This record gives sequence, structure tokens and C-alpha cells, in this order.
Amino acid sequence: MPKVGDEASNKQLIFRDYVTGLPKESDMYVTTSTIKLKVPEGFHGVLVKNLYLSCDPFMRLRMPRVTLNGYSSSYTPGAPLTGYGVAKVLDSGHPDYKAGDLVWGITGWEEYSLITPTEGLKSLEQGLKKIQHTDVPLSYYTGLLGMPGMTAYAGFYELCSPKKGEYVFVSAASGAVGQLVGQFAKLLGCYVVGSAGSKEKVDLLKNKLGYDDAFNYKEEHDLDAALKRYFPEGIDIYFDNVGGKTLDAVLLNMRVHGRIAVCGMISQYNVHQQPEGVQNLTCLLFKRIHMVGFSVLDHHQLYPKFIETVLPYIKEGKIVYVEDMVEGLESGPAALVGLFSGRNVGKKVVVVARE
Repeated sequence: MPKVGDEASNKQLIFRDYVTGLPKESDMYVTTSTIKLKVPEGFHGVLVKNLYLSCDPFMRLRMPRVTLNGYSSSYTPGAPLTGYGVAKVLDSGHPDYKAGDLVWGITGWEEYSLITPTEGLKSLEQGLKKIQHTDVPLSYYTGLLGMPGMTAYAGFYELCSPKKGEYVFVSAASGAVGQLVGQFAKLLGCYVVGSAGSKEKVDLLKNKLGYDDAFNYKEEHDLDAALKRYFPEGIDIYFDNVGGKTLDAVLLNMRVHGRIAVCGMISQYNVHQQPEGVQNLTCLLFKRIHMVGFSVLDHHQLYPKFIETVLPYIKEGKIVYVEDMVEGLESGPAALVGLFSGRNVGKKVVVVARE
């Protein structure tokens, strides 16, 4: 086991080159470099050992040469991927962090990372959050207690203004965010239906995650008719993770003064030439629908309130969370690419080290 100050080998998952269309496993490769396990003199950052890495759809948005305006910068070909992860601080040049601290935030897809303030969300303090509660699985900080959990919490409670008894629809409902939105809605007393892409995921939604009902969108040739079947009185809240045809059908089925939180549009991320248009936007006007896109980065100040709300639910068994784990950086390309064909069941996590 290498110690602080030693030279150590550092396995890394490298981004090969800019991507158009569907990402492939060959767009990434594993290599091994060396790293000195010490923060350089005068460096205002931390050296961490990465434990768990989070596979997130937004990472696809960083793979083209040019990213969408206002979004993160592109990955650098020849450099490691970066994304959310859980890590242990080995050495620190920052007064707020010390060796042994467990943290979650933006890190490299590698065994060890030297993290500078600019790699955080807006500063090191916001970019790396110290893990105070270790009586839950550490991997939860890639999902349930990390960015996806915060996304579900902010999007549902802050943007959708839910009320007991309302009708809620969630797309990609068994994913890292969707599985939580549904449970938050049920805890509030809403009626909740989710869509997913396989029988296994539909069963998971109904039998483990507490959804009132669920359907496999791949088996529905007419999404408008499907939504009318599940929501004969219409939809009050739509938590959108997919965009495209599903969003278009939902617009026809929204109730007056309905709310739509646009969290993601995974159906469109790999459509390079001709993204699907949305035909039914007149519904926004006639039904006075409030539809808003959002990013969790705008809501980091809610994190203490989020933890205070969610931790008791976990400990009381009122919230469950499904993880889909793979071992080792070598498994990273398949894990990441699999998000876009629905191979994951629950939150996809790459285990780099367990301690």
C-alpha cells in the first residue's frame, strides 16, 4: 500500500477524442502513469484517492468539440475523464481539508487525483463536499446523497411546487434521479407513474420503488394514448429526464397550471444531425403550464436542508436506492456507454477502491 510521499502508479481512463453520435467504448482507453502522493509545495488544493466514480448522462455533453452554451467545457483529448465521485483525502494544501477526510465532488477518472479549486463547481468548498455521515454506504454520495439526489430534491420540491394528491409522471424513472423523484412524490401523497425501457425496470418501479404504476415506453406505439390510459384526468407534474417524443406527448396531457421540470433530455444527447422537434408547445400557452430547465449547480445552497430531509428517510427505510456497480476503471467505458442504451438498472457506479 503506497504511503504519502511515495511515487505510485496511477491507472487512468483517458478520453481519446471528440465524439459525434453515440459514444463508443473505444472513445476511451485505460493507461497507467505515475504520481507522487504529495501535494506540491504552495499548492492550494488536495490529493485524493478515488473510491467510487459516478456514471452520469451529463458527461456525454462534454464529449463534443463544442459544448452547449452555458454548459461545462469539453473534455480534453488525451486527458482523464472527470465527473462526480467519492474520494479520501491523502494530503492537503487547503486549510479546510485534512488527510483522512472523506469527500464527494468533481474528481478524475483515475486512482489518484490532484484537485485544484477550478475543478470544483465554483470553488473548492462547493466542488468538494466533506462527508459527515458515514453510517450509510459511501457509494450513496455518487447518487442518493450526491448530485443525482440533490437534482431530484431541487427539481421536485423547489421547481414543481408539489401538493398532496397531485398526479405526477416521471420519465427514465428507474435511473439515478427518477427513482428518487417518485419516492419523494409518494412520501408527499401524490399519485405517481413512471416510464422505463424494460420489464425488469417496470417491475422495479412498482415492486421496490413504490410507484403506483409504470410502463415500458418501448412497448407503447402511441405515447399520447398510453398517458391518457394512466392519467385519465391529466398530469399535474412532469419530471422530464428524456425530452423528445415523450415530452411532446406529455404536453397534450398536462392539466391547466401544470408544472414541468426539465432535468435532462437523454433521448437527444446522441442525435447529432437532426434532433427531434417538439410539436405541442401551444399547450404551454393554452394550459398555462410552467416549464423550466434547471441545473443542480444553481441549488448547491440547499444541500444541508437536503441531507437533513433525506437521511432520516433512509434510516427509517422510507427511501430505498438501487445501485448498479461495476469493479475497476477497466469497466468504465462499458458502464458509461451503457447509460445511453439503458443497460444500467438504477444508479451506475464504478468502484475504483473500497477504502
